[in-house]
Amino acid sequence: MVSLYEQKEGSDKNDRTEPTNCYGETKPSNPETHLIPLILQVPNGQREHISVFGTDYPTKDGTCIRDYIHVIDLAQAHILAVKYLMAGNESNIFNLGNGVGFTVREVIEMAEKVTGQSIKVVETESREGDPAVLIASSEKAKNVLGWKPKHNSLKEIIQTAWNWHQSHPNGYRNI
Repeated sequence: MVSLYEQKEGSDKNDRTEPTNCYGETKPSNPETHLIPLILQVPNGQREHISVFGTDYPTKDGTCIRDYIHVIDLAQAHILAVKYLMAGNESNIFNLGNGVGFTVREVIEMAEKVTGQSIKVVETESREGDPAVLIASSEKAKNVLGWKPKHNSLKEIIQTAWNWHQSHPNGYRNI
């Protein structure tokens, strides 16, 4: 993340990081590949259903577990990263995440609660290479930058994303 600010200075192309699953909204993906925006396209009328890839993972409900980070926490990390660089520190790489994982089914269920709408689910085969669990450790960001996520409630993450999707149903094309 810090290296994002040094890219203009010609730093090594490998000096970069990206947050794990940031919500509520960052750069657009075309086609969309992130779970929460895909789920929210169903109650927004832009998608008929959400596909769940695999229900046989060794998790509590058989679906993948992923870590999500709120966009406000990501912004705070960027502020701290700029301060870190301005203090004369060298480029560094930090993982940013909530440190807590949620299953795909938990995310869908919370999206139904937040939106007040039923979300049609189609279960399909697991995708080759999808790990059962991906949870980021932000320990280095905590120790070096003094950063830790403050908005780690799945409900708050989805509510923020839902608010954005309602006000921008076509994404960044509305801005």
